[in-house]
Amino acid sequence: MRLYCFVLAFTVCASVIAQDSLQNAPMPALPRPLPAGANPAAYPAGRFEWFERVQRNIDTGNAAATSCQLVFDGDSITENWKNFGRQIWEERYAKFNAVDFGIGGDRTQNLLWRLTHGQGEGMHPKLVVLMIGANNIRMHADQIEEGVTAVVKAYRKCFPDAVILLQGILPRNEKADDPLRATARKVNETIAKLDDGKQVIFIDFGSKFLQPDGSISRDIMPDFLHPSEKGYQIWADAIQPIIDRYLSTK
Repeated sequence: MRLYCFVLAFTVCASVIAQDSLQNAPMPALPRPLPAGANPAAYPAGRFEWFERVQRNIDTGNAAATSCQLVFDGDSITENWKNFGRQIWEERYAKFNAVDFGIGGDRTQNLLWRLTHGQGEGMHPKLVVLMIGANNIRMHADQIEEGVTAVVKAYRKCFPDAVILLQGILPRNEKADDPLRATARKVNETIAKLDDGKQVIFIDFGSKFLQPDGSISRDIMPDFLHPSEKGYQIWADAIQPIIDRYLSTK
């Protein structure tokens, strides 16, 4: 509801500004500036260009609130379950009234903003499948780790009874020696420590996307970042044992 009002205010202001007689109408307040010394990856930050998409996702979540057992969240890699992973989604997750909150381009701070502005309100999922941090990858690994940790804590606050399935950042770029691969590995090593064996479960299945020499095939990731349909099959198979552990169709 809070986000809806914000988006409505933004839309109204945009319409008013378009009118010559009211060119000086005030815009809605921007998110607060980053405090001095704060880690941007761990501080909620909205993106004006995606408010409509966030609201659409929230509306979808609200519609499934009473029956949703499974939530996916993250960036474009997660959002593309609706595209390249659609068939698998329908076969494996639709029966749990699953909701995909993933939005392309989102970083940890953007997901934090969503969680603090209405996403998930009224929902009681049993399992949250979370993968975030790929778009923070050019930051220092410690900053990314703090951002991912903040997201996990925010999800625990939103859904205290849910299990968080935290997934490692997937490898990217074609060659095994790409420096961003090393950053992802370091982040994954640190966020793995969030696994408490109860409410947070960590899994890193990135190696399943690699060839024997460590390279990535276009057959699995056409752009060396986003999985193909075959990649989503690999992903689905990797997390299926955990899905089976916490969810049941009986």
